[in-house]
Amino acid sequence: MSRVEVAKTYKLFIGGKFPRSESGRTYPVTDAKGRFLANASHASRKDLRDAVVAARKAFGGWSGATAYNRGQVLYRVAEVMEGRRDQFVAEVAASEGLSQRKAESVVDAAVDRWVWYAGWTDKVASVFGAANPVAGPYFSFTVPEPTGVVGVLAPQTSSLLGLVSVVAPVLATGCSAVVVSSAERPLPAITLSEVLATSDVPGGVVNMLTGRAAELGTWLASHADVNAVDPTGADSAGRVEIAREAAGTVKRVLEVPEGEPDWTSRPGLGRLRAYLEPKTVWHPMGV
Repeated sequence: MSRVEVAKTYKLFIGGKFPRSESGRTYPVTDAKGRFLANASHASRKDLRDAVVAARKAFGGWSGATAYNRGQVLYRVAEVMEGRRDQFVAEVAASEGLSQRKAESVVDAAVDRWVWYAGWTDKVASVFGAANPVAGPYFSFTVPEPTGVVGVLAPQTSSLLGLVSVVAPVLATGCSAVVVSSAERPLPAITLSEVLATSDVPGGVVNMLTGRAAELGTWLASHADVNAVDPTGADSAGRVEIAREAAGTVKRVLEVPEGEPDWTSRPGLGRLRAYLEPKTVWHPMGV
C-alpha cells in the first residue's frame, strides 16, 4: 500500500516554541546541487524582537543556575544530538554537498565540540576570576559574570559545526542567545533547535531565526536589549554596519577574522572570554 510522504515544516524557534514567521513569509531551501529540500520560515524584524524579549526573560534563570547544573543541561544536549546523529548527517551532507563519511565526521566533531564547551561551565570562574593582591587591609576578588543577551549571526557555510562553535560558548557562560542561522543552509539549525527543546534547556535561552543576516543583523545590533553581538555570519560590509549600529547602545561586538574560520581547529577560550564581564569586589578585613 502506498503512503503519503510527510514533508517536514521548518519553523522558527522562539521562547521554547516553534512558530511560523509573523509575516507568513517562507523561502525555498535547496541542497548543494540546487535541488529543493524544504521551505524555511523567513524571519522578520517582529520575529527578532519577539526573540529578544524571550531571551531577556530567560536570562535571569539561566545565568542564576549553578554552573554545575548548566553543564549537566548542556551535556544532555550532546546526548540528544548523538541520538539524532543520522538526521544531522543527512542534513549536513545535503546542505554542504559532503560525502556520507565526511558528513559523519562533521557531525561527530559538532557533538564533541558541544561536550567540550559543556565541560567549561564550572571552570570559567576559576580561569577568568582571581583573588587580587592589594596593598591594604582588604580582600579583593574578581568574578566573571555573564554579559546578558547575545545576538549571533551564525556561519553561512558551516551549517552545524560552525553553528555549534558560536552558540555553545554563549550558553556555557550563562548568557542567552538570539541566533540567525545560515540563510542557505538552515536545516541543521532547526534540527538543533528541536534538540534544545527536548534537552532541559529552558525556553528562551536559545532562540533560532532563519532568514538573511543582511536583513536582520543591523536590527539585532541596534536593539537596546541586546548586550553583545557575534557578527561571524555577516559579510565585510555587514560587519562594519553592525559595529556602527552597536555603538549606539555601547554593546560589545566580537572581533572575528575575515573569511570563514577553520571550524575543525581547537576553539580556544576567546569566545568564552568575550561573553563574560569581570566584577571586582573589595571587602575590608576583619568585618
